[in-house]
Amino acid sequence: MSADADAGNRLLGGRYVLTEVIARGGMGVVWRATDRLLDRPVAVKEVTYPVHVTEHEREVLRERTLREARNAASLDHPHVTTVFDVVEEDGRPWLVMEHVPSRSLQQLVEENGPLPWQTVARVGLDVLAGLVAAHRAGIVHRDVKPGNVLVDTAGRGHLTDFGIATATGDSSLTTTGTMIGSPSYMSPERAHGTQPGTASDLWSLGATLYTALEGRPAFARDEPMATLMAVVSEHPPPMLHAGPLEPVVRGLLVKDPALRTTPEQAQAQLEAALSGAPSPAAWPPPRPPSPAPARPAGAAAVGGDRVERISAEDLRALAAGSAALIGSVARDAADQARHLADRRRARKAERADRADHPKPSRQAAPPVAAPARPRRRRFRFRRRWVVVPVVVLVLALLAVVVGAIALVGTALELF
Repeated sequence: MSADADAGNRLLGGRYVLTEVIARGGMGVVWRATDRLLDRPVAVKEVTYPVHVTEHEREVLRERTLREARNAASLDHPHVTTVFDVVEEDGRPWLVMEHVPSRSLQQLVEENGPLPWQTVARVGLDVLAGLVAAHRAGIVHRDVKPGNVLVDTAGRGHLTDFGIATATGDSSLTTTGTMIGSPSYMSPERAHGTQPGTASDLWSLGATLYTALEGRPAFARDEPMATLMAVVSEHPPPMLHAGPLEPVVRGLLVKDPALRTTPEQAQAQLEAALSGAPSPAAWPPPRPPSPAPARPAGAAAVGGDRVERISAEDLRALAAGSAALIGSVARDAADQARHLADRRRARKAERADRADHPKPSRQAAPPVAAPARPRRRRFRFRRRWVVVPVVVLVLALLAVVVGAIALVGTALELF
């Protein structure tokens, strides 16, 4: 019987009374429940598998979920939701966990958009502490994402879904090499199909913090394989709201796990950013969650949180494509480096030649200029064309008048 078929008040394992759905995800439904034996509230996750998973893969997932959840039950940390019990019923595992009145980081981003960096830093420190404790216990989460980070009413972070994520995130879950997970938060090495390690959890933490700070995932695309290609080959977009957290987030999102920020470095950077920082005035404390609305079949989770099934053939194609892309970039870079080196050598040789053979400064004949093309002369009216003739005419008239006066004077003297 599924969560959608039963409205609640079901008795599970003769002990846990399911009351209402408080969350839904790609790999199950979380119920609010009561442990009748210990008279305490608990959260029960009904593990379900995507419809595209084969029957053989379902069986492998069920077996490994039971085994890994029992291992995760040994992990005791204040920022990790504790697994109390595992019950198998209706052919599916049900995990009984600590109930934390909270909302997921994904819900907070969906409701509020980008979160204050101070809040994200505090939640990041809490989740980092939980991851360090898990890694020391030999447990790799493999599915750190906003939907698996709970924020309680005091603003503290809690990492959930240990065991479940360990099972579904293993690249060797099935005989066909199928990998199941959330592409937006998979590390580059996991996208290549390699066995994930503790550094993979740190990359996923960086992607989770990016989403919380910017209100959107760094690498989400329309298709899962396009998202994985972006994870492998692209840098995250510029961060507009990260403030002093930008260096630590970018350090966690380094492609090469050997060069990625370590837990100790991330903790020191987050603590340094919070040192003396004021509390965000506009941050509302999380309210207790209400029953989660049903998501239509096939609908994608907001924030790239949807669980996808990725085949081994797709992973091999991705690895080949990214290798070709990296090779092309490397060749272009090598060609550019050779070109720049040749230019530097040419300039150096030219400077040395000028130093050995200084050219004369003023004795040298100037270079012969190319003959100028004849230009058509434009007709322009000039005032002298009128003034000069007028002046000449006036002077001539004056000369005539003077001459006439002189002749008249001479004639009068004769008489």
